[in-house]
This record gives sequence, structure tokens and C-alpha cells, in this order.
Amino acid sequence: MEIFGLPVSAILSQLLLGLVNGSFYAMLSLGLAVIFGLLNVVNFAHGAMFMMGALFTWIGFSAFNIPYWQMLILAPLVVGLIGVLIEKLLLKHLYELDHLYGLLLTFGMTLILEGVFRSFYGVSGMPYSVPDSLSGAINVGFMFLPIYRAWVVLISLVVCFGTWFIIERTKLGAYLRAGTENPKLVQAFGINFPVMVTLTYGFGVALAALSGVLAAPIIQISPLMGSNLIITIFAIVVIGGMGSILGSIFTGLGLGLIEALTKVVYPEASSTVVFVIMAMVLLVRPAGLFGRER
Repeated sequence: MEIFGLPVSAILSQLLLGLVNGSFYAMLSLGLAVIFGLLNVVNFAHGAMFMMGALFTWIGFSAFNIPYWQMLILAPLVVGLIGVLIEKLLLKHLYELDHLYGLLLTFGMTLILEGVFRSFYGVSGMPYSVPDSLSGAINVGFMFLPIYRAWVVLISLVVCFGTWFIIERTKLGAYLRAGTENPKLVQAFGINFPVMVTLTYGFGVALAALSGVLAAPIIQISPLMGSNLIITIFAIVVIGGMGSILGSIFTGLGLGLIEALTKVVYPEASSTVVFVIMAMVLLVRPAGLFGRER
């Protein structure tokens, strides 16, 4: 049986690979949504944090022989601590100002971080091997699926929906959401809201770093790898609704599948289909698919 002149097995294979890309989209856009939804900061440095997660993983192994499983924890922790410093030293002074100031600051940080790492490591891609415990492939009937890619999808879904549960279904998440509306009221109950804000930003960039660790064995690691993704991720966040957790998750996964299908039907449009969808969605729902109209 054929669809679009191709065997069904080939299309299913492409869609499964698209789900892997969608997992990265979901995790990266989730971190952006958390930061914007709870802090009202347009974090343009998210791509740089993604790059740092992957690059620290490569450095950890090549320079210190730290294995993948340890870097899966260490890299997001280090990048999260860097995010805490950025929030405490820079971002906290911009919360009362227009979103444009936060965008300009984080864009400037992106240029600085990329420039620093580029001066040390250049722009050529650096390989990182799949860990032995996740090497090989499994037969899913229509293709041999690399075990590592299946692992990426699984952990991405667990992290994404775990984050949604914490923010939407726990007392901690309720405090965060209440603090975005009325921080003085939350502090009146004895809650140190500024610390919660700092940790939220650190957690958001740690999600980007975790995505970078997961991406390290799949794509070539370079100081510019984040800049190639950040515009697409922003488009996904806009489509899902700025600040919407579920919107980012479902839109990231869905657009990964749509992008993969576009590569089968009309490959030339695969790099622009996300932006076409964004334009169509904004014409109908300016707040995004899951965003709240104001």
C-alpha cells in the first residue's frame, strides 16, 4: 500500500523520527513557556542554554571522562546554577519594565555565550557517541528504531508531563501561579516569592540544558547549535500560546510530526511549515491554540 507515492512503512518511519524531533521541540518550548508564563520574561538565551547542555556533556566526557548518565544530571544542574546567577544579577531588575528589555538582555547574553564558546571550540561539529547501554535498535515492524531515540521520546514525555503536573496540580505550582498575579499577597503568607522566581528561571534553563544532553549523541555539537533552533522554538511557543504549558507540549510534539510528514510530501517546505502554521493560527487565534484571550 502506498500514500503520496511512498510505501506506508516509509511514511510511518518518517513520522516516528519526527516524533523524536517533536520531543526536543516540546522540552525546549516547555522551558520557554515556564519562564514566560511565570516570570513574563522572553528568554532569547534559551538556545544558548541548550547548546551549553550539549557542550558541557561533550567537555565532561572528553576532558574528565564523565559518562553520559552522570552528565544527564550534572549538565542541567550547572546550567541551572548559571541561570540562577543570571536572574539574580541581571533579570530581576527588568521585571517591572517592558518585555522588550528582557528580550534584548537575553539576546545579548546569547551573543556573548556563543562568542565565548566559539573562540574556544570553533564552529565545526563535534561528535558524541551513544552510550553503550542505549546502543542498538529494536524492530517495530516497519523499521528498526534506534534504542537511543526511543529513550529520548520516553524521557521527554516524562519530563514534560511531570512539569505540567507540578505547575498545574501541586501546591507549589499554585503558589507560583498566584505569585505571578499578586506577588505581595503570596509573600504575606510567609512565602519567599523572589526565591521561587529565581529557582523557576533556573529550572526553565535546566530543561533546555537537559534537551542539549539528550541531543548530544544525535546531532553534531557546536557553539551555534542553539541559534539554529531558537526561532523555530519561539514559533512553537507562539502557536501553543505564550505561557501555556500544555500548549507547548502538544504543539511541539504535533509540529514535529507535521514537519516530518512535510519532508515526505514536499521536502522544500519542511523548514518553513512551522511559520506558515504560526501565521494561520495567529489569524484565527492571536493568543495561540491554548492561550487565553485578554
